[in-house]
Amino acid sequence: MEENKQHVNEDIYSKVLRAGRRTYFFDVRSTKAGDYYLTISESKKFTNEDGTFYFKKHKIYLYKEDFENFSNILGEMTKYIIDEKGLEVISEIHDKDFIAKKDKEDESSDDNNETKEENEEKNDEVEFEDI
Repeated sequence: MEENKQHVNEDIYSKVLRAGRRTYFFDVRSTKAGDYYLTISESKKFTNEDGTFYFKKHKIYLYKEDFENFSNILGEMTKYIIDEKGLEVISEIHDKDFIAKKDKEDESSDDNNETKEENEEKNDEVEFEDI
């Protein structure tokens, strides 16, 4: 029985994906019955004000009976994102010259307001030639 308890928590096969402040762990583990399942863990690094850091972790458990549906939906969702937005990453973090869409709209709105105000001022001005 003691040997079986140790086997339950043992990783059978693992892969790690490091992505900036996040690290993803994919681990194949064994059930008590000896079947395999997958855990996907996300670990995200945060920094305290004093410079020390800590990690927040989230984990999902994926069992064989859900593999096909999970894989299909994951594939569908990633395809949708790539089809809609392409492979290029759009982010303030990845592009130092990034201007958010809202900021662009605000700038455009400001430019339009200034142009309207300038036109109104010009319309209020009376030229001597007009008299």
